[in-house]
Amino acid sequence: MPCEAQARFVVLYGSQKGQAQSIAEGVAEEAQDHGLGAELCCLSENEKYNLEKENAPVVFILSTTGDGEPPDNALQFVKRIKKKTLSTDHYKHLSYALLALGDTNYANFCNCGKTVERRLQELGATQFYAAGYADDGVGLEVVVDPWLEGLWKAIKGALSIMASDRKGESRDLPKETPDSQISDVKLNLLSLSDEQNCKSLTASVDPDSKYAPVASISASAAQTADSNLSATSPGSHGTDSVSESAPQTQAGAAEVPPVALSASLTCSLPPLSESALNVPALPPPYLDVFLKDVGTVEQIAEQPNKESLHEVPINRAVHLTSGDSVKTGLLLELDISAHPTIAYEPGDSFDVFCPNRAAEEHKKRGAQVPPYIPQSISLLYLLTWCLEIRSVPKKAFLRALVEHTADGVQRRRLQELCSKQGAADYNLYMRDPSLSVSELLAAFPSCSPPLSLLIEHVPKLQPRPYSAASSCLKHPGKLHFVFNVVEFPACFGRPAGRRGLCTGWLFDLINRGLVFPERVERSGSPALPKIHVSLRPNCSFRPPSDLSLPFIMVGPGTGVAPFIGFLQQRERERQANPEAAFGETWLFFGCRHRDGDYLFREELEGFVTSGVLNHLKVCFSRDDPEQEEQKEVATSVARPRYVQHNLLLNSRDVTDILLKRNGSLYVCGDAKNMAKDVNDTLVEMVRAELQVDQLEAMKTLAGLREEKRYLQDIWG
Repeated sequence: MPCEAQARFVVLYGSQKGQAQSIAEGVAEEAQDHGLGAELCCLSENEKYNLEKENAPVVFILSTTGDGEPPDNALQFVKRIKKKTLSTDHYKHLSYALLALGDTNYANFCNCGKTVERRLQELGATQFYAAGYADDGVGLEVVVDPWLEGLWKAIKGALSIMASDRKGESRDLPKETPDSQISDVKLNLLSLSDEQNCKSLTASVDPDSKYAPVASISASAAQTADSNLSATSPGSHGTDSVSESAPQTQAGAAEVPPVALSASLTCSLPPLSESALNVPALPPPYLDVFLKDVGTVEQIAEQPNKESLHEVPINRAVHLTSGDSVKTGLLLELDISAHPTIAYEPGDSFDVFCPNRAAEEHKKRGAQVPPYIPQSISLLYLLTWCLEIRSVPKKAFLRALVEHTADGVQRRRLQELCSKQGAADYNLYMRDPSLSVSELLAAFPSCSPPLSLLIEHVPKLQPRPYSAASSCLKHPGKLHFVFNVVEFPACFGRPAGRRGLCTGWLFDLINRGLVFPERVERSGSPALPKIHVSLRPNCSFRPPSDLSLPFIMVGPGTGVAPFIGFLQQRERERQANPEAAFGETWLFFGCRHRDGDYLFREELEGFVTSGVLNHLKVCFSRDDPEQEEQKEVATSVARPRYVQHNLLLNSRDVTDILLKRNGSLYVCGDAKNMAKDVNDTLVEMVRAELQVDQLEAMKTLAGLREEKRYLQDIWG
């Protein structure tokens, strides 16, 4: 008897950094367990799918990048479906579900997913399962896990209806049911910092040795995963449970400060310590790692993507803040004269590829070695350049670590941290302080995972983006950028504070005596240190192409960086076109102290003197008000502390530029606080100016975004 054909559905993803792709691959992999066949495609793979003729359910998994933009591999798809020539019944045959990934630290939360969902509905597509909006600010799993759990029943229901329709039966898609689908109320959660910088993992490799251990990595079959594992406290007798000893009061007291008995990263208290736990299934391993002798590290540590990656020297470093400033601000000048393909413009940014610090150092269907892991590399290179060992371990990783933890108390605590019951402790002791893989392993000394487990669960080491703070017109062959050295305090699991990964590495580079504020050429001088960078063009965050149009820049702290490039460009344009009419320019800048961290003060005041910058509005949040009054700060109104206060003081001019003079507004800096406060202030300003309600004011600002006249370059 012939086998019955497997019911199929399609999974399409758009992913910038791999999270959406990973979730999509997980859905496709799990499909077989539900008796289904999944066809997995990236949205850029046009030849592999055809939505115009697709008669199976389609699952979209989409991330958002930049200022609410689609990922690079979904950009063309979004452009296609936004064509106004498409009819309202273009996708009337299409049945879909959609999971969107975003971050509420940014204004356009899940904008790509929302755009695709709205457009599919406008083109007649039918939604068989309510959309999920996952927030990376608090943890994608909060929305992703329940959404995936209900997806399978929804897909089977949609397949059943489609089968009935093909048989000629007239049936409508069922209404959503609470046990199988997520509520129509979209989950939009509070945000936490997305910064993932922590202490790193140590590799026991002698870098000076002629031969270094090399990891030869391959995908392979492995043990079958257990399912629905539940860990229970002593005395319970669940049939599918693993019993671990709960930590005793005496043992817990020895692990926490004597001033108070409280829970910590490695110790819990009742009721959690006495509760039965719902622990995730053990993630199946799929990699084998073999060590063998090969050539030197220099021979095998080749960077991929040579066409876009450039190794450039640091030509100059300048401290921008004073010694008593809370933050350490630095400007670096890179010499790119030997790399003519780095043709950046004001508003562009670029990636800096940094290493981890030397002192920190199942049978899966279709298993593949991650593409960023070369097949034969040294252990030193793997831990230095490939893995983000400062990332916060996900719960699946914690579950896998349980199997490699010898101590019963520590095993139990790991089970708690990855369980549903321990969600609050996971957030408090791991996610909130951005605890890293290495710090976790240090806190659980009896845990000794194999190297293959790290490769499977630790994500790719990502480059860090920085805005260009210069113009090629003023500084040909040079690229400037600025940064504050990020400092993280001590916490449970991190006995000492530490610096951010990339900013700390750059700070160390320029403090080894190799780079000087003004480099003096002399024989025998040390070679300039080099870093790897890759240009990230930003085609929308640009000064207006029409030089007669006015524009406003809002950039407190290091957010002023791209606007230095804007103004340097404008300076050269004015020199080249002395008779041309130029639109007025405004800059709203703020920092803690006028005398401590007023970045680019001399250059900005020079721009005002020359007329390149028409209005410079500054504020200092931590300076004494009486001292500020003595420095000719207006006293007729309350002293402005932040940039949004200065915007309000200049509300009439700002709204006139945006609403009547076709001007543009650019915002750069912190997404969590500043950008949100500025947006709220703009809503209030527009509401008051137009005499409309808040909703209409928000729509007006949304229109400015659509016209690319309200642009943001912000970070969490």
